[in-house]
Amino acid sequence: MDVLRFFTRLKCRLMPYLFQEACEAHTQGIPMMRAMFVEFPNDPGCDTLDRQYMLGEALLVAPVFSPDGVVDYYLPAGRWTNLLSGQVVEGGRWVREQHDFLSLPLMVRPNTVLPMGAVDERPDDDYADGVTFHVFELADGAEVHTTVPDTRGRPALVLHTRREGELVPFRAEGHTQGWQVVRHHAHRVSEVRGAEAESVENDVRLIPASGAREVWVRLKSV
Repeated sequence: MDVLRFFTRLKCRLMPYLFQEACEAHTQGIPMMRAMFVEFPNDPGCDTLDRQYMLGEALLVAPVFSPDGVVDYYLPAGRWTNLLSGQVVEGGRWVREQHDFLSLPLMVRPNTVLPMGAVDERPDDDYADGVTFHVFELADGAEVHTTVPDTRGRPALVLHTRREGELVPFRAEGHTQGWQVVRHHAHRVSEVRGAEAESVENDVRLIPASGAREVWVRLKSV
């Protein structure tokens, strides 16, 4: 696949997240591309990092500068997920990896609900229509409110997520045409209500019933 086309399609899919981060940058003054210590002020390992950055609050990017594709980057504590490969990497340490033209460390922060659009050919579509919320490493007690804007920057859809022990409910407000949820590394799901569930390897895709605004999953106890 052409490298430019690959990353252009990825950017278009990420537009629900990127545009919301751009709206917050406009209203709150926090840059989209931000130094690591801005998001992790209590981690001294982030104080002097200058070859990686946070793209919004949820995505860590470590560009590859070496001709052999080797990159060293630092991950704050927690279980981070590579958005491109699905690999989970334990943080609180430095990581060395080798990448090719179609990969790089694009890491999703723990306790993230990342909205991704259904269209990968243009950046200015209806972001809420057919949006999929990708849930990564949601800890017990974590509460996440994810906003999907319209093309004018107004909230079009908000997903409220909270893990309560083995129960993880999802409640949508606003434009709910065709929304879905993917729980990554959710092989311990035992029950689903309000949606159909499709399993793909270690992930579970929840497809809400027509008009449904609330679904939930229950995890197996270990």
